[in-house]
Amino acid sequence: MKKEYEALFDPWKIGNVEIKNRIVLCPMGGTSLFGWMEPNHFDKVAADFFLRRAKNHAGLIIPGIAPLRDLIGGRWLYQNKRMFRQLASYMEEIHATGAKLFVQLTAGFGRSFAITEDLKILLKNPTLGKIAKPIVDASYICASPSPLASRWAQDIMCREITKEEIRELIDAFAKTALLCKQAGVDGVEVHAVHEGYLMDQFTLPYTNHRQDEYGGSFENRYRFAVETVQAIKAACGKDYPVSLRYSAISKTKGFGKGAIPGETYVEAGRDESENERAVKYLEAAGYDMLNADNGTYDAWYWSHPPQYMPENCNLEDVAKIKQHVHIPVVCAGRMTPKAASEAIREHKIDAMGVARQFLADGAWVKKLIEDREEDILPCICCHNGCFPLAHYKGVANDESFTDARGMARCALNPQTMQGHKYDLYPAKKKKRIAVIGGGIAGMEFARVATLRGHKVTIYEKTGELGGVFIAAAAPDFKEKDKQLIAWYRRQIEKMKINVRFHQKIKNRSEIDADVIVAATGSVERKLRIPGGEKAIDAIEYLKGADCGDQVVIVGGGLSGCEIA
Repeated sequence: MKKEYEALFDPWKIGNVEIKNRIVLCPMGGTSLFGWMEPNHFDKVAADFFLRRAKNHAGLIIPGIAPLRDLIGGRWLYQNKRMFRQLASYMEEIHATGAKLFVQLTAGFGRSFAITEDLKILLKNPTLGKIAKPIVDASYICASPSPLASRWAQDIMCREITKEEIRELIDAFAKTALLCKQAGVDGVEVHAVHEGYLMDQFTLPYTNHRQDEYGGSFENRYRFAVETVQAIKAACGKDYPVSLRYSAISKTKGFGKGAIPGETYVEAGRDESENERAVKYLEAAGYDMLNADNGTYDAWYWSHPPQYMPENCNLEDVAKIKQHVHIPVVCAGRMTPKAASEAIREHKIDAMGVARQFLADGAWVKKLIEDREEDILPCICCHNGCFPLAHYKGVANDESFTDARGMARCALNPQTMQGHKYDLYPAKKKKRIAVIGGGIAGMEFARVATLRGHKVTIYEKTGELGGVFIAAAAPDFKEKDKQLIAWYRRQIEKMKINVRFHQKIKNRSEIDADVIVAATGSVERKLRIPGGEKAIDAIEYLKGADCGDQVVIVGGGLSGCEIA
């Protein structure tokens, strides 16, 4: 590997647990070992997903959140003893790879639960909500520190969670953590004083208006988080590691209003001075690690940075935590190996948190070790497969239930979290295949067909591979899109797939092949109005065509907005 990455592969400790390298596979929705939307069970698809990444040198693995109580049916995790017996056998497989694994447990979502239009009906109609309660208790799922408007539908008020319910959750944390310890799990992570989820909502003044011992003062606002770690330690022993998923700075101006990088604003959530106080307080309470980034659900893009957010966008704020605590600090958020390794060498952080890159390429750590960076399929931060939630005026969350169940898929890697559904096998009959079009679709087809043993030739009318994605990758913040094009071109070259450039196919008879695949892509829509011939299309502009000083953009979709 490159010398600049060596710090990523130094061992470190969380309490008494030694981790072999500084790369933490961070939790993602849809990757829970205990299922996600469905009733809790030992999820074999998720288990296989993590075991493969453990075999490819992930250091510490933290699967996605496990709700202490089922979202459907309401059963507590600790009631399913069979599931934990299965987990015990699985932990032996994980440990055989040299990796360690923590289970992340969550108290819940509060106002941040991504309610759909269907759930809105249950929350708005008390009678229907009561009828559905044995199956889906929407009121409980959305219960918040105080009566609050939902993040997803501001005409929905989330009820206040009761003290009895808080105590039930704290008890469930302890009982479930003990079962994890008995199953051989290396530690647990409490979810979370992070991203504006339920426990974080208790800590933030703009979401906690309680008048009891869980609201008001600093100590009261952090009481839920403190009592949780104390209960876990009482059940599991002081040496059992407990990590906390934590947001350093909320980056939030108020309900539904997030701050952007470099903006001057008044912080409504946790600011830098409270962050300094909070991390000391949480360490003293018993937490053994802070798994950190920034943001809330009102400033979501800090915790799940899309491609327009800067790389390493949370590093500066998270690095300040290390100045105030003696426990390990992990930083996540579009982290690059170079920046992470440098920060670890300089003792600014202890480890690099990575999530979605493990969805795109489960072997990326191994490739880094083997000095094969150019072979790493890059995550392009698109959110199209892993986190396809969408909220806009008049609509809560338009994500379908199928999508919600399938979170943690990958737009670039269809095999991710799909079990053996898309396993590749040698073709029973090898064929000569012609692919017309050398864009992303054509290259992906050619790559997969070649892996299965077919003989493929790509016919491309231009002199380069990439198609319309070359123009799509043109903006300066789309460095990952450019890396994706480079990755595909390298795979085509490495696999010795025949490419014929400047070949515009006009007739099928020009091609000698058993199968012809059309991958010619879409065609731009032309303006059918007087003077329309003077317009340039989006691709022409993105590839560098001059447009003058006064510009009209016809079409306000993603391409139009991006060009504007």
